[in-house]
Amino acid sequence: MTIILSANSDDRPAIVETLAQAFQIDPALSWIIPDPARRASALRGLFRALVPADMRAGVALRSDGDEAAALWRTPGRAHSGMLEFLRTVIPLVATFGTALPRGLTVQNSIDAHRPRGRFWYLHYVGVRPEHQGKGHGGRIIRAQTAVADGEGLPCWLETATAANVPLYERLGFATQVEWDVPNGGPHFWGMMRAPDER
Repeated sequence: MTIILSANSDDRPAIVETLAQAFQIDPALSWIIPDPARRASALRGLFRALVPADMRAGVALRSDGDEAAALWRTPGRAHSGMLEFLRTVIPLVATFGTALPRGLTVQNSIDAHRPRGRFWYLHYVGVRPEHQGKGHGGRIIRAQTAVADGEGLPCWLETATAANVPLYERLGFATQVEWDVPNGGPHFWGMMRAPDER
């Protein structure tokens, strides 16, 4: 049985690798960086910048065999502040290069549709390709939604992967808003999960 663990700084490389593999065919990141080989390298750079930032702003979870990983931001910290932006902007410029304008278009679109208020924010969740379809994603998400339930707080996520929408619905999320990223970008679903107070 898979065990879900709270990650620490020693776990960062494994989380980076899990998420980089999981997001290799993500529609949004594929639109930002169309070339698969370049995208594979850029994703590792992206998550090397984002994992520490998200760990400072919330919690990182991993399965004990590193099949899955999730980055959650604590209530009130879904939107990154200026200090966090300055910490990550140079690595992201180096990572994305000429694709940075598309990356910023996607991020600005996500920010514009994310609600305000207090909720746990599922920033990233992914399962390594060879372990997908085995329930790892559901288990790692439920580990933190249980915490949110205990606090009486909702959870929020965005996805550009249509196939993920039914999975999130089974976990209690409901679509609140849909939108298309400008300039021919991907379609997104914004989904909220109300706390289960049973």
